[in-house]
Amino acid sequence: MQNGAKYSGGERSSLSGWLSTPQGSYVLGWELAQYDSAVDDAFGFRAVQVGLPEVDFLRQNRIPFRFTLALEPGAGLAADPLQLPLASQSVDLVVLPHVLEFHPQPHEVLREVERVLMPEGHVVISGFNTASLWRMRQMFSFDKNSPWDAKFIGLLRLREWLRLLGFELNGGMFGCYAPPFRQSRWLERFAFMEKAGARWWPIAGGIYVVRAVKRVQGMRLVTPAWRQERARRRGATAPITQRTHKNHER
Repeated sequence: MQNGAKYSGGERSSLSGWLSTPQGSYVLGWELAQYDSAVDDAFGFRAVQVGLPEVDFLRQNRIPFRFTLALEPGAGLAADPLQLPLASQSVDLVVLPHVLEFHPQPHEVLREVERVLMPEGHVVISGFNTASLWRMRQMFSFDKNSPWDAKFIGLLRLREWLRLLGFELNGGMFGCYAPPFRQSRWLERFAFMEKAGARWWPIAGGIYVVRAVKRVQGMRLVTPAWRQERARRRGATAPITQRTHKNHER
């Protein structure tokens, strides 16, 4: 790696342990619901989950060949996200659950994802929101354990990285508005903040999940001639319906 940065996967292993705590379970439950929604209408031939191999973030996807890639034990393919052992433009869907925050070169990881994705392929990313109570908890704490040792990446910065690499955001959600309590009973008492937060301070959720599509300049999807003819017969004023992702970026 450049600049002597090393990535062993140990940080990710500690995150895995944190996800089994009440605090982590609260986050994981919300994230899985968002991933389920984000990947269920992604199609193709290959999908890869980078990191956290013990959790199936692709469980609702119907792509036939799905696998996990990580340096942690249990991954289907052992590799550093910075050097994906995959051919260029060979994957239709990539999911990155908290990968960027724990890697010393997150922008380069995204560059690798762009390389292996097919044109019009999708990437789904989750991370800790810098404009949230969770970020404040990190700033005013001496706890160096996961996830507080991660380098939180703001959504605006992530969106700029994606734009520079030719991605276009096409869905996203904020969630986990309750303060980062350690005990389950306090998280349950503040469960009312989920609806209140989504309504009154939507961008202040502790976690975000976003989906982006890889756009290729000059590329145009070819429509079969019979579809063009059918559209012509229906008339130019006929409404055209298109399925859109049900979670929009807030």
